[in-house]
Amino acid sequence: MSLAGAAGWRFSKPSVVPGFGLTLGFSLAYLTLIILIPLAALLLRSASLGWPQFWAIATDARVLHALKLSFGASLLAALVNVVFGTVVAWVLVRYRFPGRRVIDAIVDLPFALPPAVAGIALTTLYAPRGWIGAIFAPLGVKIAYTPLGIVIALVFIGLPFVVRTVQPVMEEIDREVEEAAATLGAGRAQTLLRVLLPGLAPAITTGFALAFARAVGEYGSVIFIAGNLPLKTEIAPLLIVIKLEEYNYAGATAIAAIMLAISFAMLFVINLLQSWSRRRYG
Repeated sequence: MSLAGAAGWRFSKPSVVPGFGLTLGFSLAYLTLIILIPLAALLLRSASLGWPQFWAIATDARVLHALKLSFGASLLAALVNVVFGTVVAWVLVRYRFPGRRVIDAIVDLPFALPPAVAGIALTTLYAPRGWIGAIFAPLGVKIAYTPLGIVIALVFIGLPFVVRTVQPVMEEIDREVEEAAATLGAGRAQTLLRVLLPGLAPAITTGFALAFARAVGEYGSVIFIAGNLPLKTEIAPLLIVIKLEEYNYAGATAIAAIMLAISFAMLFVINLLQSWSRRRYG
């Protein structure tokens, strides 16, 4: 048999898992309808503005401040969740204690709780007269209606993404690895930094990306605790809603397109870091 014939037979051989063509077609159709067409409509609508008008919207002081606050608070909240989410996952995996299952269920609470309810609850707690806010108010620390309150709300909704991403990977790391490192003379810090974290790095990066992406577009849990003051505590998603209420659809799509471009660039960098960490530690 010739090489061409052998190659043709090899590629025409049916797969062990049937239905590749059907499932691929369904996947592409689903992605096109749910993601690609809405994104294309968004870009086309924003392109109808023309470059001068689009640039005027992009460089408006109110828009720039809202974008800076949204992405800055989301980045900070995701970093906080990386640290504390990894700690929570570690506690749930490595220790057995009374109430562990309750804490494990509480981690998923932000998934089940409606964002508006979460925002009202956080505002009630952290307002100057709230249970927690009243403790800090005499110290001159204001939490609700400030960027700090926004970060807290974003930490609340993003924590489960890190915990649930890191937890299954951590469960696969055998305790014998830690015991072997201790036997070889490694301290706790060395075991954490040189033995455990390299294996957890891809999962931690994925959790960070998910928490960040979730926080950037968050609206319901933030608007109550933010206070929504222009040039102070106004987030970009709220500014988009305001433009829509003013029937300024082109302006709303322009801000959304800017957020899309920035989010895509940041997630692209995060994916590069994920690929690098998998190649190095995988």
